[in-house]
Amino acid sequence: MQLGGRFSIGDSPRGVSENVLAQLRSVEATLSDEEKKSLRWTMTWLENRPILELDNGEVVRG
Repeated sequence: MQLGGRFSIGDSPRGVSENVLAQLRSVEATLSDEEKKSLRWTMTWLENRPILELDNGEVVRG
């Protein structure tokens, strides 16, 4: 079992592939400065694959 967690914009979660990190950065690049200050990611795992959801509803799946 893997535990997820929360992290801020610009941080890199552990245990995710470079492809997932690239997807995160792509989403983050579209955010306003205010959104970057206030939003956070939540990471969970489903069948050993990461699911990352931003507070605004954006989802990145590994």
